[in-house]
Amino acid sequence: MVNYWLAKQEPSSYNFETLKKEKKTVWDGVHNNLALKHIRNMKKGDQVLFYHSGDQKQAVGIMEVTKNPYPNPDEKDERYVVVDVKYKSQLKNPVTLSEMKKQKKFKNWELLRISRLSVMPVPKEIWSSILKLSK
Repeated sequence: MVNYWLAKQEPSSYNFETLKKEKKTVWDGVHNNLALKHIRNMKKGDQVLFYHSGDQKQAVGIMEVTKNPYPNPDEKDERYVVVDVKYKSQLKNPVTLSEMKKQKKFKNWELLRISRLSVMPVPKEIWSSILKLSK
């Protein structure tokens, strides 16, 4: 069964256009314990919304996990894990945080409750709603 996730990135450090050009990347740099827990629960085939944080605050595209979590080779501490992801598709229209806040069913979702969390699960119902909002 495929799971759905959202992963945030400041577009000035790495953006969706770069992923689109490179086709794949290692999703690294996560140090928050809850975000790391979420990465540990990702598995090959899972779908991930790429979310531009910072000034943009919007979901812009979809990635797919291509390798199960593994220790970050650039870190000494094995608790820091990463996943490999690949570009899957760009949303026709970005879905902004302000649009998401207008959706009643989103109110208890981590994106609205724990704004600094960089990786989080996306319930199937919310995933489907975001895809509809992007059309």
